[in-house]
Amino acid sequence: MKPIEQFPRGKRSAITYLLTDIDDTITHNGRIPACAFQAMEDLDTAGINIIPITGRPAGWCDHIARMWPVKGVVGENGAFYFVYDPRTKKMIRRYVKTDPERKKDHLQLTALKHKILESVPGCGISADQAYREADLAIDFAEDVPLLSPAAIDCIVDLFEQSGATAKVSSIHVNGWFGDYNKLSMTRILFKEVFNTDLDTIKDRVIFIGDSPNDAPMFDYFPLSVGVANVLDSVDRLAVKPAWITKGKGGMGFAELAKILVP
Repeated sequence: MKPIEQFPRGKRSAITYLLTDIDDTITHNGRIPACAFQAMEDLDTAGINIIPITGRPAGWCDHIARMWPVKGVVGENGAFYFVYDPRTKKMIRRYVKTDPERKKDHLQLTALKHKILESVPGCGISADQAYREADLAIDFAEDVPLLSPAAIDCIVDLFEQSGATAKVSSIHVNGWFGDYNKLSMTRILFKEVFNTDLDTIKDRVIFIGDSPNDAPMFDYFPLSVGVANVLDSVDRLAVKPAWITKGKGGMGFAELAKILVP
């Protein structure tokens, strides 16, 4: 991983889309620092389209799409995208699965929830679970004391033994039924919202993240950045970002913004 200050100057002016994780990428210690929100405003004013790509729930994503300076949001690790049109005052909600399919998955995930809680002492159900539509989020660090790597691996194993996909973020293990991920829904969003094949504009897109569930994005985008705390989970990363910031979380995000919009 190269220091972000070495990001080629010739590539900076070409960036028109910034895709970003939220937890521990825009946030720091669970909150959005002022520098990170100002960075989003500065990027938006400069004409760079910001699209959060997050594991956070549908309820949060509705708020983000409406009230943040963003052009859309991919949520629950690729289960959907939301795009708000302020001119028509309409929210576009695009899901991978149908309502009946999500209801069926919910029943299976509820049974799995009880099994995980009984099997892994110290874990909990994410506080945002009530606002989720497609996955189950098991908390191992946000509102519970940080669990050991072995306990986190056990949670992943329990999901996978039940036929679910499991991805580890900086705070949760998210599990769902289906083979979608952050990248697959990002492709759909670009095709349906921007009328663009993502493969053809990769040199105009930059991604920033911090955790193992960002690996598909780090792998796909040549212009990928990790905030400094990506080093905390580097052993779990199948693919590492190309560049790394000096600052952690939101401070690292603001650092990247300064590179793109001096």
